[in-house]
Amino acid sequence: MRRKVLSVLVGIILLIALAGCGSKSQEDVIKALDEKMDEITSYQAEAKMTFQTGSKPQVYNVEIWYKHPAYYRVSLKNADKEQSQMILRNDEGVFVFTPALNKSFRFQSDWPKNSSQAYLYESLVKDILSDSKAKFKATKNHYVFETKTNYPNSNVVPTQEITLNKKDLSPVSVKVMDTDRKALLTVQFSKVEFNKKFDDDAFDTSKNMTGARLEVPTMAEAKDKAMEVMYPVQLPEGVKQIDEKEVASENGKRVIMTFGGEKTFTLVQEKAKVLPATSTPMLVNGEPVDLGFAIGTLTDKTLTWSYKGVDFTIASDDLTPEEMVMVARSVQGKAIK
Repeated sequence: MRRKVLSVLVGIILLIALAGCGSKSQEDVIKALDEKMDEITSYQAEAKMTFQTGSKPQVYNVEIWYKHPAYYRVSLKNADKEQSQMILRNDEGVFVFTPALNKSFRFQSDWPKNSSQAYLYESLVKDILSDSKAKFKATKNHYVFETKTNYPNSNVVPTQEITLNKKDLSPVSVKVMDTDRKALLTVQFSKVEFNKKFDDDAFDTSKNMTGARLEVPTMAEAKDKAMEVMYPVQLPEGVKQIDEKEVASENGKRVIMTFGGEKTFTLVQEKAKVLPATSTPMLVNGEPVDLGFAIGTLTDKTLTWSYKGVDFTIASDDLTPEEMVMVARSVQGKAIK
């Protein structure tokens, strides 16, 4: 009997030892990620992206195409097709399409290298590899890293939790968290295919502009439709709204809000104009910035974007780019009482 018990105990110890041999250390996983990036020539991924930065969650379905060395096609769609947008990078530059308005912008930009991108695999791996203080844990099926972020407003969302599949190191989920560890952005990947074969013209500008317009109907002109005026629900410390006025514009009305205190800025919103389908991409000086519900254009003193058929502009000599992004992401609510 004693010999039988001893045999069972030895078996259990052996199983534990074997299980231990199957788990990798943080250094092992980091090395494997570095090697995987050298092997990847392309990928296609699908994900659901949820933002909690406004009065209610904004949910997007995201499709990502990547081809080495620097071709990207990111399609963002939500239930409201007016908010569908596409980011395209090829040899001609970086483009942002808003098909419902026939709007297209071309940037001379380093995107996506200039900041973290929660839905781009190589950006996540770069954040893991570059953070020497990253936290790590292994579960039954996943490797989980907690790293610092590299966002324009990284002081607002300083950390992210990146979960990878143990089998092939593909992304499973990402949580971008604020200073209270509340997830303001989550990405849940549903499909990832590495070394995907794309058509030669998959990243062609004209083809993608035409395809986006065919998929999303152009928004009808609605000058008589009431424009819902929206307000920022998050302001820099010591800043409050001090004025609001409405003036007539070509498309109906323009609302101008002035904010003051320790810093000043102006928020302008007016009904967006639908451009002709033949419009060529407009070259802009600035950087594309992901606001969650829209892709905006950020310069040193302005941030512009379109949302639900309305054009928004923040202009300020005082706000930092990080503060402009913070305010813009919160422009989804009613007036603060």
